[in-house]
Amino acid sequence: MKDISYIDKIVKQHRTNLHKIAELSHVEFKTAKYIRDYLDKLNIEYETPLETATVGIIKGKNPKKTIAFRADIDALPTEDGAQHLCGHDGHMSILLGFLEYIMDNKESLNDNIVFVFQPAEEDTGGAERLMKAGVFKKYNVDEVYGLHIHPDFPEGYIGCKAGYLMAQNGEIDVEIIGKSGHGAIPQNTIDGIIIGANFVNSVQSIVSRNLNPMEGAVLTFGKMTAGSIRNIIAENVKLEGTMRCFNPDIYDTMKRRLLEFAKGFEIAYNCKVNVTIDDGYLAVNNDENLFDEFVEAVGKEKITKTEPLMISEDFSYYQKEVPGQQAAPGGRGHHPGCGEPRRHRRGPGAADCPEQPVQRGGQAHGHGQKRPL
Repeated sequence: MKDISYIDKIVKQHRTNLHKIAELSHVEFKTAKYIRDYLDKLNIEYETPLETATVGIIKGKNPKKTIAFRADIDALPTEDGAQHLCGHDGHMSILLGFLEYIMDNKESLNDNIVFVFQPAEEDTGGAERLMKAGVFKKYNVDEVYGLHIHPDFPEGYIGCKAGYLMAQNGEIDVEIIGKSGHGAIPQNTIDGIIIGANFVNSVQSIVSRNLNPMEGAVLTFGKMTAGSIRNIIAENVKLEGTMRCFNPDIYDTMKRRLLEFAKGFEIAYNCKVNVTIDDGYLAVNNDENLFDEFVEAVGKEKITKTEPLMISEDFSYYQKEVPGQQAAPGGRGHHPGCGEPRRHRRGPGAADCPEQPVQRGGQAHGHGQKRPL
Protein backbone atom coordinates (compact mmCIF):
# COMPACT_ATOMS: atom_id res chain seq x y z
CA MET A 1 0.00 0.00 0.00
CA LYS A 2 1.39 3.38 -1.05
CA ASP A 3 2.40 6.02 1.47
CA ILE A 4 -0.43 8.55 1.49
CA SER A 5 1.90 11.56 1.29
CA TYR A 6 1.96 11.27 -2.50
CA ILE A 7 -1.56 12.73 -2.67
CA ASP A 8 -0.31 16.08 -1.34
CA LYS A 9 0.44 17.43 -4.82
CA ILE A 10 -2.86 16.10 -6.15
CA VAL A 11 -4.83 17.72 -3.35
CA LYS A 12 -2.95 21.00 -3.76
CA GLN A 13 -3.76 21.13 -7.49
CA HIS A 14 -7.44 20.43 -6.82
CA ARG A 15 -7.53 23.25 -4.34
CA THR A 16 -5.95 25.67 -6.81
CA ASN A 17 -8.47 24.71 -9.49
CA LEU A 18 -11.54 24.77 -7.26
CA HIS A 19 -10.60 28.08 -5.69
CA LYS A 20 -10.94 29.73 -9.11
CA ILE A 21 -14.53 28.57 -9.69
CA ALA A 22 -16.12 29.50 -6.35
CA GLU A 23 -19.94 29.47 -6.49
CA LEU A 24 -22.73 30.31 -4.06
CA SER A 25 -25.11 27.84 -2.43
CA HIS A 26 -27.48 25.97 -4.75
CA VAL A 27 -25.73 27.15 -7.93
CA GLU A 28 -22.45 25.22 -7.62
CA PHE A 29 -22.74 23.97 -11.22
CA LYS A 30 -19.11 24.40 -12.33
CA THR A 31 -17.93 22.97 -9.04
CA ALA A 32 -20.18 19.92 -9.33
CA LYS A 33 -19.00 19.36 -12.92
CA TYR A 34 -15.36 19.52 -11.82
CA ILE A 35 -16.00 16.92 -9.13
CA ARG A 36 -17.96 14.61 -11.43
CA ASP A 37 -15.42 14.88 -14.23
CA TYR A 38 -12.66 13.84 -11.87
CA LEU A 39 -14.70 10.96 -10.49
CA ASP A 40 -15.25 9.82 -14.09
CA LYS A 41 -11.49 9.92 -14.57
CA LEU A 42 -11.08 7.69 -11.52
CA ASN A 43 -13.83 5.35 -12.80
CA ILE A 44 -15.91 5.98 -9.69
CA GLU A 45 -19.67 5.76 -10.10
CA TYR A 46 -21.89 8.36 -8.47
CA GLU A 47 -25.44 9.70 -8.29
CA THR A 48 -26.91 13.20 -7.98
CA PRO A 49 -29.66 13.20 -5.31
CA LEU A 50 -29.70 17.02 -5.46
CA GLU A 51 -28.90 19.13 -8.49
CA THR A 52 -25.38 19.97 -7.35
CA ALA A 53 -24.85 17.15 -4.85
CA THR A 54 -22.62 14.22 -5.80
CA VAL A 55 -22.80 10.99 -3.80
CA GLY A 56 -21.51 7.47 -4.36
CA ILE A 57 -20.00 4.33 -2.88
CA ILE A 58 -16.75 2.41 -3.30
CA LYS A 59 -17.35 -1.15 -2.16
CA GLY A 60 -14.84 -3.05 -0.06
CA LYS A 61 -13.98 -6.70 -0.53
CA ASN A 62 -15.12 -7.80 2.94
CA PRO A 63 -17.26 -5.02 4.37
CA LYS A 64 -18.19 -4.96 8.02
CA LYS A 65 -19.06 -1.26 7.95
CA THR A 66 -20.03 1.48 5.56
CA ILE A 67 -18.15 4.68 6.36
CA ALA A 68 -19.15 8.05 4.88
CA PHE A 69 -16.90 11.05 4.23
CA ARG A 70 -18.39 14.47 3.52
CA ALA A 71 -17.12 17.67 1.89
CA ASP A 72 -19.14 20.87 1.49
CA ILE A 73 -18.78 22.62 -1.87
CA ASP A 74 -20.30 26.14 -1.74
CA ALA A 75 -18.56 29.49 -1.34
CA LEU A 76 -19.36 32.75 0.43
CA PRO A 77 -20.80 35.99 -1.00
CA THR A 78 -18.41 38.93 -0.83
CA GLU A 79 -18.19 42.42 -2.30
CA ASP A 80 -16.05 40.91 -5.07
CA GLY A 81 -18.41 38.00 -5.81
CA ALA A 82 -18.34 34.40 -4.60
CA GLN A 83 -15.10 33.40 -2.86
CA HIS A 84 -13.88 30.37 -0.95
CA LEU A 85 -13.14 32.06 2.38
CA CYS A 86 -14.37 29.22 4.57
CA GLY A 87 -12.11 26.45 3.30
CA HIS A 88 -14.63 24.49 1.25
CA ASP A 89 -12.25 24.38 -1.70
CA GLY A 90 -9.86 22.64 0.67
CA HIS A 91 -12.53 20.23 1.92
CA MET A 92 -13.40 19.14 -1.62
CA SER A 93 -9.74 18.78 -2.55
CA ILE A 94 -9.08 16.61 0.48
CA LEU A 95 -11.95 14.26 -0.31
CA LEU A 96 -11.02 14.00 -4.00
CA GLY A 97 -7.44 13.18 -3.06
CA PHE A 98 -8.61 10.64 -0.50
CA LEU A 99 -10.84 8.92 -3.07
CA GLU A 100 -7.91 8.68 -5.48
CA TYR A 101 -5.84 7.12 -2.72
CA ILE A 102 -8.64 4.62 -2.05
CA MET A 103 -8.84 3.68 -5.72
CA ASP A 104 -5.06 3.23 -5.89
CA ASN A 105 -5.33 0.80 -2.96
CA LYS A 106 -8.70 -0.73 -3.79
CA GLU A 107 -7.37 -4.28 -3.52
CA SER A 108 -6.74 -3.56 0.19
CA LEU A 109 -10.12 -1.95 0.85
CA ASN A 110 -12.21 -3.96 3.30
CA ASP A 111 -15.09 -1.71 4.32
CA ASN A 112 -17.39 0.30 2.06
CA ILE A 113 -16.60 3.99 1.52
CA VAL A 114 -19.43 6.46 0.81
CA PHE A 115 -18.51 9.96 -0.39
CA VAL A 116 -20.76 13.01 -0.12
CA PHE A 117 -20.02 16.28 -1.93
CA GLN A 118 -22.67 18.47 -0.33
CA PRO A 119 -24.02 21.81 -1.57
CA ALA A 120 -25.40 24.72 0.45
CA GLU A 121 -23.67 24.38 3.82
CA GLU A 122 -23.46 28.19 4.01
CA ASP A 123 -27.13 28.72 3.24
CA THR A 124 -30.10 26.48 4.02
CA GLY A 125 -28.33 23.30 5.05
CA GLY A 126 -27.67 20.89 2.21
CA ALA A 127 -26.96 18.15 4.76
CA GLU A 128 -30.54 18.13 6.00
CA ARG A 129 -31.87 17.89 2.46
CA LEU A 130 -29.58 14.96 1.69
CA MET A 131 -30.75 13.16 4.82
CA LYS A 132 -34.39 13.77 3.87
CA ALA A 133 -33.55 12.29 0.47
CA GLY A 134 -32.52 9.11 2.28
CA VAL A 135 -28.88 9.02 1.18
CA PHE A 136 -27.53 7.37 4.33
CA LYS A 137 -30.39 4.89 4.49
CA LYS A 138 -29.85 3.89 0.87
CA TYR A 139 -26.18 3.08 1.45
CA ASN A 140 -26.65 1.77 5.01
CA VAL A 141 -24.06 4.17 6.39
CA ASP A 142 -22.74 3.25 9.85
CA GLU A 143 -20.60 6.29 10.65
CA VAL A 144 -19.59 9.60 9.08
CA TYR A 145 -16.49 11.82 9.07
CA GLY A 146 -15.94 15.40 8.04
CA LEU A 147 -13.30 18.13 8.19
CA HIS A 148 -13.54 21.89 8.59
CA ILE A 149 -10.33 23.90 8.22
CA HIS A 150 -10.10 26.49 10.99
CA PRO A 151 -7.75 29.50 11.36
CA ASP A 152 -7.59 29.33 15.16
CA PHE A 153 -5.48 26.17 15.10
CA PRO A 154 -1.85 26.08 13.90
CA GLU A 155 -0.90 24.46 10.62
CA GLY A 156 0.20 20.88 10.99
CA TYR A 157 -2.27 20.13 13.78
CA ILE A 158 -5.90 19.05 13.89
CA GLY A 159 -8.34 20.59 16.35
CA CYS A 160 -10.86 18.12 17.70
CA LYS A 161 -12.68 16.87 20.78
CA ALA A 162 -15.24 14.31 21.87
CA GLY A 163 -18.74 15.61 22.55
CA TYR A 164 -19.91 19.06 21.52
CA LEU A 165 -17.53 20.67 19.02
CA MET A 166 -19.72 23.33 17.36
CA ALA A 167 -22.85 25.12 18.52
CA GLN A 168 -26.52 25.03 17.67
CA ASN A 169 -27.63 28.37 16.27
CA GLY A 170 -30.73 30.42 15.60
CA GLU A 171 -31.30 33.72 13.81
CA ILE A 172 -33.39 36.31 15.63
CA ASP A 173 -35.43 39.06 13.98
CA VAL A 174 -37.21 41.58 16.21
CA GLU A 175 -39.63 44.22 14.91
CA ILE A 176 -40.64 46.98 17.32
CA ILE A 177 -43.60 49.16 16.37
CA GLY A 178 -43.92 52.39 18.34
CA LYS A 179 -45.29 55.81 17.45
CA SER A 180 -43.40 58.48 15.58
CA GLY A 181 -43.41 62.19 16.25
CA HIS A 182 -41.26 65.26 16.58
CA GLY A 183 -38.30 65.01 18.92
CA ALA A 184 -39.45 68.22 20.64
CA ILE A 185 -42.76 66.61 21.65
CA PRO A 186 -41.68 63.17 22.98
CA GLN A 187 -44.71 62.82 25.27
CA ASN A 188 -46.88 62.14 22.22
CA THR A 189 -44.65 59.38 20.87
CA ILE A 190 -43.53 55.84 21.61
CA ASP A 191 -39.79 55.89 20.97
CA GLY A 192 -38.78 52.74 19.10
CA ILE A 193 -35.04 53.39 19.50
CA ILE A 194 -35.23 53.57 23.29
CA ILE A 195 -37.33 50.39 23.34
CA GLY A 196 -34.91 48.65 20.99
CA ALA A 197 -31.84 49.66 22.97
CA ASN A 198 -33.43 48.56 26.25
CA PHE A 199 -34.54 45.29 24.69
CA VAL A 200 -30.98 44.47 23.59
CA ASN A 201 -29.64 45.29 27.05
CA SER A 202 -32.38 43.47 28.95
CA VAL A 203 -32.25 40.15 27.12
CA GLN A 204 -28.56 39.79 27.99
CA SER A 205 -29.80 38.66 31.40
CA ILE A 206 -31.13 35.50 29.74
CA VAL A 207 -27.58 34.17 29.49
CA SER A 208 -26.33 35.67 32.77
CA ARG A 209 -29.34 34.89 34.98
CA ASN A 210 -31.65 32.30 33.37
CA LEU A 211 -29.07 29.70 32.33
CA ASN A 212 -26.73 27.45 34.22
CA PRO A 213 -23.36 29.25 34.12
CA MET A 214 -21.68 25.92 33.31
CA GLU A 215 -23.58 25.77 30.02
CA GLY A 216 -22.12 27.74 27.12
CA ALA A 217 -24.45 30.21 25.43
CA VAL A 218 -24.24 33.42 23.41
CA LEU A 219 -26.95 35.96 22.58
CA THR A 220 -25.79 38.71 20.24
CA PHE A 221 -27.60 41.47 18.33
CA GLY A 222 -25.38 42.77 15.56
CA LYS A 223 -27.72 45.04 13.63
CA MET A 224 -30.30 47.72 14.44
CA THR A 225 -32.23 49.60 11.76
CA ALA A 226 -34.24 52.64 12.83
CA GLY A 227 -35.19 56.23 12.13
CA SER A 228 -35.15 58.60 9.20
CA ILE A 229 -33.89 61.97 10.40
CA ARG A 230 -32.19 63.35 13.50
CA ASN A 231 -35.14 65.23 15.03
CA ILE A 232 -37.91 62.69 14.41
CA ILE A 233 -38.52 59.93 16.93
CA ALA A 234 -38.37 56.54 15.25
CA GLU A 235 -41.59 54.55 15.06
CA ASN A 236 -40.27 51.23 13.73
CA VAL A 237 -37.08 49.49 14.79
CA LYS A 238 -35.67 46.23 13.46
CA LEU A 239 -33.09 44.17 15.33
CA GLU A 240 -31.13 41.25 13.91
CA GLY A 241 -29.27 38.83 16.13
CA THR A 242 -28.03 35.33 16.70
CA MET A 243 -28.28 32.84 19.54
CA ARG A 244 -25.89 29.93 20.03
CA CYS A 245 -25.50 27.13 22.54
CA PHE A 246 -24.85 23.39 22.72
CA ASN A 247 -27.58 21.90 24.87
CA PRO A 248 -31.01 21.69 23.12
CA ASP A 249 -32.78 22.41 26.42
CA ILE A 250 -30.76 25.61 26.80
CA TYR A 251 -31.75 26.60 23.26
CA ASP A 252 -35.43 26.11 24.08
CA THR A 253 -35.07 28.20 27.24
CA MET A 254 -33.45 31.05 25.33
CA LYS A 255 -36.26 31.02 22.76
CA ARG A 256 -38.95 30.99 25.44
CA ARG A 257 -37.39 33.85 27.40
CA LEU A 258 -36.96 36.02 24.30
CA LEU A 259 -40.67 35.69 23.58
CA GLU A 260 -41.51 36.44 27.23
CA PHE A 261 -39.35 39.57 27.16
CA ALA A 262 -41.20 40.68 24.02
CA LYS A 263 -44.57 40.36 25.76
CA GLY A 264 -43.27 42.24 28.77
CA PHE A 265 -41.93 45.08 26.65
CA GLU A 266 -45.29 45.41 24.90
CA ILE A 267 -46.93 46.01 28.28
CA ALA A 268 -44.17 48.23 29.67
CA TYR A 269 -43.88 50.50 26.62
CA ASN A 270 -47.36 50.27 25.08
CA CYS A 271 -45.86 49.08 21.80
CA LYS A 272 -45.86 46.00 19.58
CA VAL A 273 -42.87 43.63 19.59
CA ASN A 274 -42.75 40.85 17.02
CA VAL A 275 -40.04 38.22 17.47
CA THR A 276 -39.18 35.64 14.83
CA ILE A 277 -36.57 32.96 15.52
CA ASP A 278 -35.32 30.90 12.60
CA ASP A 279 -33.85 27.68 13.97
CA GLY A 280 -30.48 27.01 12.36
CA TYR A 281 -28.15 24.04 12.53
CA LEU A 282 -28.00 21.63 15.43
CA ALA A 283 -24.86 21.32 17.53
CA VAL A 284 -22.02 19.17 16.16
CA ASN A 285 -21.64 16.40 18.74
CA ASN A 286 -18.69 14.07 18.13
CA ASP A 287 -19.02 10.42 19.06
CA GLU A 288 -16.60 9.57 21.87
CA ASN A 289 -15.57 6.17 20.46
CA LEU A 290 -14.91 7.58 16.99
CA PHE A 291 -12.89 10.41 18.50
CA ASP A 292 -10.70 7.98 20.46
CA GLU A 293 -10.10 5.89 17.34
CA PHE A 294 -9.30 9.00 15.33
CA VAL A 295 -6.73 10.22 17.87
CA GLU A 296 -5.10 6.80 18.07
CA ALA A 297 -4.82 6.52 14.29
CA VAL A 298 -3.66 10.07 13.53
CA GLY A 299 -1.37 10.32 16.55
CA LYS A 300 -1.86 12.25 19.77
CA GLU A 301 1.02 14.56 18.89
CA LYS A 302 -0.96 15.88 15.89
CA ILE A 303 -4.18 16.56 17.80
CA THR A 304 -4.99 19.87 19.46
CA LYS A 305 -7.86 19.28 21.85
CA THR A 306 -10.11 22.30 21.68
CA GLU A 307 -12.83 23.86 23.73
CA PRO A 308 -16.31 23.85 22.13
CA LEU A 309 -16.61 26.41 19.34
CA MET A 310 -19.55 28.79 18.99
CA ILE A 311 -19.53 28.57 15.19
CA SER A 312 -22.13 26.32 13.54
CA GLU A 313 -22.04 23.64 10.85
CA ASP A 314 -24.72 21.48 9.23
CA PHE A 315 -22.57 18.35 9.64
CA SER A 316 -24.77 17.91 12.71
CA TYR A 317 -27.61 16.61 10.51
CA TYR A 318 -25.51 13.60 9.55
CA GLN A 319 -24.87 12.96 13.23
CA LYS A 320 -28.62 12.76 13.80
CA GLU A 321 -28.61 9.70 11.57
CA VAL A 322 -25.37 7.91 12.55
CA PRO A 323 -22.39 8.41 14.89
CA GLY A 324 -20.09 11.07 13.46
CA GLN A 325 -16.75 12.74 13.93
CA GLN A 326 -15.76 16.19 12.68
CA ALA A 327 -12.25 17.58 13.00
CA ALA A 328 -10.62 20.92 12.18
CA PRO A 329 -7.21 20.94 10.43
CA GLY A 330 -5.38 24.08 11.50
CA GLY A 331 -5.11 26.99 9.10
CA ARG A 332 -3.02 29.43 11.15
CA GLY A 333 0.39 29.76 9.57
CA HIS A 334 3.69 31.25 10.54
CA HIS A 335 3.66 34.06 7.98
CA PRO A 336 1.47 37.20 7.97
CA GLY A 337 -2.08 36.75 6.72
CA CYS A 338 -2.01 32.95 6.58
CA GLY A 339 -5.34 31.70 7.81
CA GLU A 340 -6.39 35.10 9.09
CA PRO A 341 -10.15 35.76 9.16
CA ARG A 342 -11.52 37.91 6.34
CA ARG A 343 -13.73 40.95 6.80
CA HIS A 344 -16.22 39.62 4.25
CA ARG A 345 -16.99 36.61 6.38
CA ARG A 346 -19.86 36.64 8.86
CA GLY A 347 -17.94 34.65 11.47
CA PRO A 348 -14.53 33.82 12.89
CA GLY A 349 -14.21 30.55 11.01
CA ALA A 350 -13.47 32.21 7.69
CA ALA A 351 -10.01 32.22 6.26
CA ASP A 352 -8.19 31.90 3.02
CA CYS A 353 -7.13 28.28 2.86
CA PRO A 354 -3.37 27.65 3.06
CA GLU A 355 -1.99 24.51 1.44
CA GLN A 356 -0.52 22.80 4.48
CA PRO A 357 -3.82 22.17 6.33
CA VAL A 358 -5.30 20.88 3.08
CA GLN A 359 -2.51 18.34 2.89
CA ARG A 360 -2.84 17.52 6.59
CA GLY A 361 -6.57 17.01 6.11
CA GLY A 362 -5.98 14.57 3.28
CA GLN A 363 -3.60 12.61 5.45
CA ALA A 364 -6.14 12.68 8.30
CA HIS A 365 -8.78 11.09 6.09
CA GLY A 366 -6.31 8.44 5.01
CA HIS A 367 -4.40 7.71 8.20
CA GLY A 368 -7.31 8.47 10.47
CA GLN A 369 -9.50 5.85 8.86
CA LYS A 370 -7.11 2.92 8.53
CA ARG A 371 -9.81 0.47 9.46
CA PRO A 372 -11.44 0.37 5.99
CA LEU A 373 -8.09 -0.58 4.42
